[in-house]
Amino acid sequence: MARRATGTVLVGTLLATASMAQQSAAPSQGPARLQPVASFEHQVTGVTVSKEGRIFVNFPRWTEDAPISVAEVTSDGRIKANPDDAWNSWRNAKKYQISAADHFVCVQSVVADAYGNLWVVDPAAPATAFIVPGGPKLVRINLKTNKVAQVIRFDETVAPQGSYLNDVRFSPDGRHAYLTDAGATGALVVVDLQTGQARRVLHAHPSTQPEKDVVVKTDGQALRQPDGRKVEFAADSIALSPDGRTLYWKALTGRTLYRIATEALENPLLSETDLAARVERVAETEPTDGLWIDGRGRLYLSAIEQDAVKVREGDRVTTLVRDERLRWPDTFSEGPDGTVYVTSSRIQDMSWFKPENGPRLATQLWRIEPGRTGAATGSVGQPR
Repeated sequence: MARRATGTVLVGTLLATASMAQQSAAPSQGPARLQPVASFEHQVTGVTVSKEGRIFVNFPRWTEDAPISVAEVTSDGRIKANPDDAWNSWRNAKKYQISAADHFVCVQSVVADAYGNLWVVDPAAPATAFIVPGGPKLVRINLKTNKVAQVIRFDETVAPQGSYLNDVRFSPDGRHAYLTDAGATGALVVVDLQTGQARRVLHAHPSTQPEKDVVVKTDGQALRQPDGRKVEFAADSIALSPDGRTLYWKALTGRTLYRIATEALENPLLSETDLAARVERVAETEPTDGLWIDGRGRLYLSAIEQDAVKVREGDRVTTLVRDERLRWPDTFSEGPDGTVYVTSSRIQDMSWFKPENGPRLATQLWRIEPGRTGAATGSVGQPR
């Protein structure tokens, strides 16, 4: 994610409510409509839905010291710390008093797998700045017991200073995890979940880097910090084909969608040169944050510049939903009934870019439901 120096933080409380009727906006446009699920007092990024339909979200420590990092959204729209209060008890102010190795420091993503586990990606870099030593990790929570069952810690060969582990996908057989690093020197990370061994690959490769000629725009304007710096996010968006054979990714500050065979990623004997030779350009798209491939093989893209969600099938793109309330669609998840959920993290409204907004930022969780109106369509550019 974006690089930012640590600033003043406020300690607040988290509140989620199922009702968002107080928010008025124009109706959604597209073949589907946006429906509210929960509202939060703090900035949300990740969402995931387990095979039992349990919903989990996470709150990174970007501009404030969020009091909960990982939470379950209950049926009445409230949130409950997961797996417990202890794992969520780390605070910026107690950086040297609480171990970063067995507490959540700055969680960026949560993903439920097909085997009853909730996985938590902790890049351990509050404000996306300095990594807290011993903090970067991938945590597995057993959802039957709601207890931590495994912690895979990443050393500096995998998560060096300047990195910011962003999101994760899991092979269907449950043996491997693939992560993006959206930090200053983008990369992918491949993890053997049985041994806990991790490898950093495609480090500084063009496919994992921001594209220099791309300027992210929101509300029709270039998104810049007060000092004029543009947004530069490296490898961020990630998706895995339903059969687990192909991994897709792209830089947020970029338009090119890439892919590679997971068989190549999982082969530790391949040199970086050989691995890079297997990277394929798929298409030219637009700046996106979240990617998701559903059970039918359709690729969902978060169109952050347009407050929209788009779907790519073959070479054709359809606007699934466009709604001004969907400010910075961030992360997708699909429920067991096929319902697609998406968070709006409102990154363009952060104090990083609008200091007058202050450190705390209310955000939302939505679900996308079928509608009847027409959709805007177009073609995706051909691979270069």
